[in-house]
Amino acid sequence: MTSDYLIWGYAALLGACIGSFLNVCVYRWPEALSVVSPPSRCGSCGTQIRWFDNVPVLGWIFLRGRCRACGARVSIQYPLIELLVASLWLAAVLRHGVSWQALSTALFFTILLGIALTDARTYIIPDEFSLGGLALGLALSFAPGGITPQQSALGALLGFGVLWLVAELGERAFRKQAMGGGDIKMLAMIGAFVGMPGVLLTLFLGALLGTLIFGPISMRTNKLVPFGIFLALGAAIVEPWGSAIVEWYLSTFVGV
Repeated sequence: MTSDYLIWGYAALLGACIGSFLNVCVYRWPEALSVVSPPSRCGSCGTQIRWFDNVPVLGWIFLRGRCRACGARVSIQYPLIELLVASLWLAAVLRHGVSWQALSTALFFTILLGIALTDARTYIIPDEFSLGGLALGLALSFAPGGITPQQSALGALLGFGVLWLVAELGERAFRKQAMGGGDIKMLAMIGAFVGMPGVLLTLFLGALLGTLIFGPISMRTNKLVPFGIFLALGAAIVEPWGSAIVEWYLSTFVGV
């Protein structure tokens, strides 16, 4: 049992470190900036953050959420994302054990979180998340325990094709862009991780959640719908429960 606790602790620690890097990606990739150079700096005074102040979660706590150099407040978003990603990686190991499937699940949810954050902030889904995630999903399909490479490739093709068709038809019908290219590439990435049934269910749930949550808001504002957020939510539901949802639907409404 002691070894289990160590594994869980390592998973959470690795997740926290990944979450720290995700914070950098979320702020820099939409601006087409490098995540390597320059090193992390205070947004107020520009002082480079020392490595011991950059320790996930603990660094923020020890400094009481302020810059060591100038005392400016540091957003609580940083430790919250680190804690959330640590929880995602821990949950993946608790669910799948130490396995390729745990790695795939942890990376998938981390990418979904990154996309949701960037889309919420900037209405941009960086290619590093969508296309990079697509490559990861296809590569991890060759590992044991998950969907097959054929299922992954077909899911990616279907995800891209469905939203591309929606975008084309919408543009012709409304004479304006109906779907962002980032959303199309994102759904291809999702398909690489969850396959064809999963990608269709993700699209359905994303549209449903977007309508229920953003629909009332859009009636009062002209803001664009950050559809990536709702696709991320839909995919987060599909990854653990998609098969059960499909089986329930087929048995209840189709009689299969």
